[in-house]
Parts: sequence; C-alpha cells; structure tokens
Amino acid sequence: MSVKTIRGNLLFWKISAVFASLLLVLALVFVLIGSRFSKSYYMTAHQQLYGDIAGHLATITQPIKNGRPDTTVTHDIIHSTMVANPSVEVYLLDTLGNITDYVVPQATVQMAKVDMGKVREWLASDIGKRPLGDNPKRPGEESIFSVAPVVENGKVAGYVYAVLASEKQKEILGALNEDLNFRLALYIFFAALLGAFVVGVVTFFLITDSLCSIAGVFKKFQDGDYGARISGFAKGNLGVLTATFNEMADVIVDNIEKVTVTDRLRQELIANVSHDLRTPLSIMQGYTETLLIKGDTLSRAEADRYLTIVHEGTIKLSGLVDQLFQYAKLEANVVTPQKEFFPLSELVSDIASAYQLKAQERKIALTLAIPGGLPAVLADIGLTERIFQNLLDNAFKFTPEGGQISITLTPTGEGVSVRVADSGVGIAREFQEQIFERYKQADLLGSKEKGTGLGLAIVRKILELHQSSIRVFSEKGTGAVFEFELWAV
Repeated sequence: MSVKTIRGNLLFWKISAVFASLLLVLALVFVLIGSRFSKSYYMTAHQQLYGDIAGHLATITQPIKNGRPDTTVTHDIIHSTMVANPSVEVYLLDTLGNITDYVVPQATVQMAKVDMGKVREWLASDIGKRPLGDNPKRPGEESIFSVAPVVENGKVAGYVYAVLASEKQKEILGALNEDLNFRLALYIFFAALLGAFVVGVVTFFLITDSLCSIAGVFKKFQDGDYGARISGFAKGNLGVLTATFNEMADVIVDNIEKVTVTDRLRQELIANVSHDLRTPLSIMQGYTETLLIKGDTLSRAEADRYLTIVHEGTIKLSGLVDQLFQYAKLEANVVTPQKEFFPLSELVSDIASAYQLKAQERKIALTLAIPGGLPAVLADIGLTERIFQNLLDNAFKFTPEGGQISITLTPTGEGVSVRVADSGVGIAREFQEQIFERYKQADLLGSKEKGTGLGLAIVRKILELHQSSIRVFSEKGTGAVFEFELWAV
C-alpha cells in the first residue's frame, strides 16, 4: 500500500468520524427535543380531550348534598370513570380548596389542600391556555387537571378536581417512552452512521479528487514541466493553495531563468577572463624565456624592450584581477561607502592629469569643463575615483586615434552632474541597457576590442551605493555620452 493510499484512507476515516460524531450529537439532541415536545404534546392533547371531565362529573353525580360530600352514588360513578380512564384521579374540594373526598388510596395522598389561585385561573382561561395545577400525590410537582364548581341551591358548594395525569399513567407512559426513545435512538444511530458514511464518501471523493488533480500538477512540475500550473480552483482554501503554488512556480521559473542566464554569462566571463589572462601571460612567458636563453647575446636596448613588454603585461593582469576583485566585493554587498564631503573638481583634475600622457600617446584630446563655485559632494573618494577611471578606460578603449574625450561638471540644485563623452564607435540602441549588466562583453559595441564587461557594471554598482544611477546616450558610430549625479547632501 502506497503512502498516498494510506494518507487517503486516513483522510477518509477522519472525515467520516467527524460527520458521524456530528450526526450522532444531532441525533441525541433530536431525541431529547423530541421527547420533550412529545410530552408537551401529550399533555396538551390530554388537557383538551379530558379537560371537561370534572364538569361532567359535577353535573351528573351531584357529589355534594347539603354542603357535604355524598359518597353513596358518586364513588361508584367516579370509580367507574377512573376504571375506564386510569389516567384520571378525582378529588372533591370545598370552597377554600381543602380536599374533602377522593377515590384513590388514602396512603398515597400527600396534600390536604390545593392552590385555589390555579383553580380560579383555570376556570377563567381558554382551553389552549389552561395552567398546570397541584397534584395531591406529589407535592411540588404540577400536573394537568380539570376542575368544575359544584352548585347547590344556586351557590358554589365545592369543586370537582380531577388530575389528568395519574401515577398509573406515568408508569405506562414511562415504559412506553423508554421503549420509544430506545427505538428512536437506535434508528437515528444507524441513520446517522449511514449518512456519515455516504457524506464521508462523497466529501472524500470531492476533496481527494481536487487534491489528486493538484498533486498531479505538482508531480509534473517536479518532473521538469515548469509550465505546469493549477487551474479551476479560484475560491476557498484550494483557491489560496492554487494561487500560492502558481505564484511560487512563477518565482521558481523566473529564478531558474535568472540562474541559467547568470551561469551562461559566467561561462562567458570565464572564457573572456581566460583569454585576457592567457594572452599577456603567453607574451610574458615568451619574452622571459627569451631573456633567459639569449640574455647574454641581447643588446641593452632589446633587453629593456622585452622587460617593458613584460611590465606592461603585469600591469594589465593586475588591472584585470583588481576589477574582478572589486566587482566580487560589490556583488557580495560587503562594500560600505565611507562618505565625506570633498571638492569633486580637484579629484577630476587629478585623474585627468594622470590620463594626459596616455591621451598624448593615442593622439586623443582629453578636455575638462569645470565651472567655478561647484558645491562639495558627499561620497566615497576611492569609489568615486574608480568611477572616473572605469569610464575613462572605457572611453579610451573605444575611441580611435585623433578622437576626443571630454569631462564636464555642472552644478545642480542638489549636487553635481557629471558628463563623460567620447567620439568613439558608439553603442547601438539595442545594447545600451545591456552594457551595464555583469559579464557583458565589450564586443557588443561593435569594436574589435575585447573586455570582461565588468567596468561599467562596477560603475553602476558604485553609483547605486551612492543612491544614484548612470545613463547613456549614443548612436552607433557617433560616440557615447555617460551621465550621472553625485549629491551634495
């Protein structure tokens, strides 16, 4: 037996047990209510059927003569009445409610007087609203009764008081009620059990059918069908489950796609970095081997040229490793800017001076446009320097000889706007958003130059740490302009 089958059976029995318990409780309540109302119904029916018996006895028998009970005739008639209807017990009362005569065993009578207030209320009430009265055999226990005045010489001489629920009746009804309640409870028990079984089966089928459909979608998704989604359960708890799974699946698929893209780009980065590392290393290895083998036969000028090439290779490798290390720290969010106020114009002038020699060698015009009165900016000096270095390196990489590179600073209301422009190969519109993404290669720009694609990604990361962003404006073949802001507050 599978785990699903066991769980399904447990769910079935749990549902069935809940419904069976509920129906049994309802059955018990129904039995209690039915017993209570059957008793009330019987008493009401008995009251209406035999409510006038006292009046008939008072009229027919004339139980009081000369103000005293006449037992010679009345006892026989009343006894016959009680034999014919065992539920009736007859008493004679005087005008104050005292019991003067009765046709029941004397030892069982526990009261000598009944409440005349109930008698008067009964006589004044309609048939359906007659109150309960005293039961002489059971003090404190009210019972249905019938009462009628006995008139002698035009005056009320007493009352015929008939209790309509005798002890005999209670014995018979008690036995019948026990049998009725037992049979009623038994029938309801089996009906509840059957109902619980039917409801449990139907409910189990409806619930497990839905759950099996949902589980099937889960299985498809687990097996690699990432397009599998749950449909058809828009409301209720299953609706919440459906929406939650579908949203979770969308997030998982999106993350998988991101991981896939990242992995592909990472592979591209490894390939590019391997190429960038292999070339200078191969050159350095070749020239160092030449120096080792032919060191005694090389002229001083040739040896110096070889050493210069090796030195330039080490600088290139150092720069590449530095960029990789810097981006790794930015990506891991372990870089915290040490912000301070400083004049941006002085930093930019120093950086431009450092690049002037490279510009002269490449015959590129590197110009500055710095107005007076610029506010000091609040930023990390080292990270800001890296921004300008990466942007200038990018500009020199894609600007041919005889081109131009310019840096323009402009005051704004809240800081300084920076504009770095070049007259290089430009950037096609479809690549302008991609160039700031990690691991994007520079060959997307249409140049023969190769790169790791980390320089501009580092720039964007640093600006994000300064609550700023970078924008590019370019057309292919017309150069590129990079703009961003540094805040003074």
